[in-house]
Order: sequence, then structure tokens, then C-alpha cells
Amino acid sequence: MNFVTFSPKQLKVLTWWCRNSSSRHYDAIICDGAVRSGKTLCMSVSFVAWAMGNFNDTSFALCGKTVTSLRRNVITPLLPVLSDLGFTCREKVSRGLVEIEYGNTKNRFYYFGGRDESSASLIQGLTLGGVLLDEVALMPRSFVEQAVARCSVADSKLWFNCNPENPHHWFHNEWILKAKEKNCLYLHFVMEDNPSLSQAIIERYHSLYSGAFYERFVEGKWVAAEGLVYQFFDNGKNITDDIPLCSRYFISCDYGTVNPCSMGLWGQSNGVWYRIDECYWSSKREGSMKTDEEYYEMLCDLAGNRTIEKVIVDPSAVSFIECIRRHGKFSVIPAKNDVNDGIRRVSEALRSEKIKICSVCKDITREFTLYRWDNTSSKDSPKKEHDHAMDDMRYFVSTVLYGADNDGFAVLAAERN
Repeated sequence: MNFVTFSPKQLKVLTWWCRNSSSRHYDAIICDGAVRSGKTLCMSVSFVAWAMGNFNDTSFALCGKTVTSLRRNVITPLLPVLSDLGFTCREKVSRGLVEIEYGNTKNRFYYFGGRDESSASLIQGLTLGGVLLDEVALMPRSFVEQAVARCSVADSKLWFNCNPENPHHWFHNEWILKAKEKNCLYLHFVMEDNPSLSQAIIERYHSLYSGAFYERFVEGKWVAAEGLVYQFFDNGKNITDDIPLCSRYFISCDYGTVNPCSMGLWGQSNGVWYRIDECYWSSKREGSMKTDEEYYEMLCDLAGNRTIEKVIVDPSAVSFIECIRRHGKFSVIPAKNDVNDGIRRVSEALRSEKIKICSVCKDITREFTLYRWDNTSSKDSPKKEHDHAMDDMRYFVSTVLYGADNDGFAVLAAERN
């Protein structure tokens, strides 16, 4: 990999710990800000260079939300750069680490995923010279605090980077707002701090987001989500009267008994996914509840004589998933169900017109005008109302369109010839 130039902030990240730097007295560095702003690679190269220049035969930790995302976002881009710089890297995937050598110096860099509260136990017991936490705002506080506590070697340092979240997020309150108190170097990045991005790419990112996601991912601000979730939704752009001839079909389902049950039929045509039909049953509106078998009949009616590749169901609907499996007609999988990541992906898909809603789908169109953020919560979360077609759409987008971005099941969304 060839680096043509670095921005002043990238150079600061690369050199803050060096002997002649005025910032070398800091115990930690925090980099936050816009997506694609050049934080991650510079930070990971600097972290390794610092570790190799100051320690020998020492353990360090590289942390991401999951080990899979860590390897994708940090390790895979990092190792070729280190090799070009003269480091010898031996990755031992089965042991979850990479051994790095330079001259007579050799250190161990262990991989950890901070997916949930139980992850804190994974890092217990280690003694570390330093830790890099990539996308730290996506990790539970218990995991981060355990990782920080492991850094007990003299002259150890902490390295954090993330994109912004809700301003009430614990990391914002405990680290960014207290950076001076904790002796942290704080650097805020925008896209223009990444010289490798062309103006055309920057403008494309400006067009992909709106509302709180725009302020966070493009402007790099810690802001609260409020108002309509999909406030940019445009009937003229996002809804079509035409139902195209499709080559592939999926059905997504948000299951409910007391709450409504929503199913969407999705078909692919010329690289675009269309919600070509739906069924929606509200027991309150209709005056009666349906059994799993009756919902299965609805599913069959929605599918018609089409070949359905997968039925994607709310993962909490265990009985309905089993009902579908027992009949043996459809292949069924539980949906990816990260709400905020799913909403972001749906926003991207709508704005880039990767998905379109056919005008026959009245219930999802109605919910677009009613689905709102809950401004009474200190965390980003939509109100639990008018969200059933919204949820089944989110399941489809996260599991099919962006399945490869999640850890686990992926469906390739390539058009068949």
C-alpha cells in the first residue's frame, strides 16, 4: 500500500507518542468523528509502531465489536502495511492473535470482540502493555473497563476510536467529556481529514444520510435522534406504481399475536429490490387473533406460486419459525435484529434506491409517516408503535442486502442471468 500524503490530524495520530512530540505525556488517545475520515488505519499502524518501539515480549490487545469485524476493519488492512514497513507478522487465527517482529523485538497482539456484557470475561486475567479499541462506542462499558484495567504494565497507553452515537452515551460522558481529566489526547475527525477521499466520494456520502445519521456520520457530531426515523422518505422517489418482473424472491416477517403481524414479499429486478406485495394482520383492527397455522396460510398466499429463496423471520418468533420448518415448503432463517444498525442500512438502501416500495403496499407506506424516535429515552431507540412493517423491512435489508456486513449468515444479492 502506498501512502501519498497524510493530513495534519493523521500525522498527529501517527506521532503523538514519539520522543520529540509535545503530546507524548498523554496516557491515551481518543479519535472520533465522521465515517471514512482516516482514523482507523493510521491509529492501528501507530499503535503497533508505538508498541514495537517501546516494549519487547509483551502482550497487547486489539478489540472490535466482534473478532470478525475486527479482522475485517483493522487486521486485514493493517498486516500488508506492516509488512511493507519491514515488520514480520505471523497471524495465528486459531489462537486469536498475531505475533509481530522487528529486528530483535517481538510482541503478541491478541484479538477480542466486545459484543455484549458477557465479553468482559474474555479479557480477564491478561496483563497488557496497551489496548486499541476500534469502534469503542459499540462496546459495552463493562468490556471496555475490563480492557482498560488489564493495562497495568509501566508506560502502557490506551487507544480509542469511534463514530459518534447519542450524546448521552457512556463513552461520550465518561471519556470524551473528561478527556482532560483522564489525560487523554482528543482528536475530532471530519471526512476532509482523509486525503485519500475524492470530492466525488465525499459528496456521495453527503447524499447517503439524513437527520441524526447525517450529523453523526458526515459531520461527526454526537447528537440525539428525534422526529421521524425516515424523515427523508419521498413518495415520488421511493414508491413506484410498477411491479416489475423479478428473478429472485424473499419474504420478511415481523411476527405478532396481540401486536400486528407484518409480512413483505421482496423481488429483485435489475439490481433493485422491490416490496411487491405484503400482508398485515392487526388483531386490534380486525377484532380477532390468528394462530401460527393461520399465519402460515397467510405466508403461503403471499408467496403464491413463486420460488421463495428464504423466509426471514423475527428471531424471537420461535414457534412460528418452527411451524414453517415443520411444513417443509420454505427455507426459514432468523433475521439479523440490530435495530440501530438496521435503521442505518435501510436509510442507505432507500436513499441509494437499492429498495423501492410498490404502491400496493399500503401498510408500510402508512408506517413510514408514523415511525418516530423515542425522545424520552437516553438511548437511540424508535417508539414501539407503528413499527411492524418497519421491522420486517429492516430484517430483509440487514439479512439480505447487507448480510455480508453482519457476522454470520449472508445472502449474495447478485442478479441471476
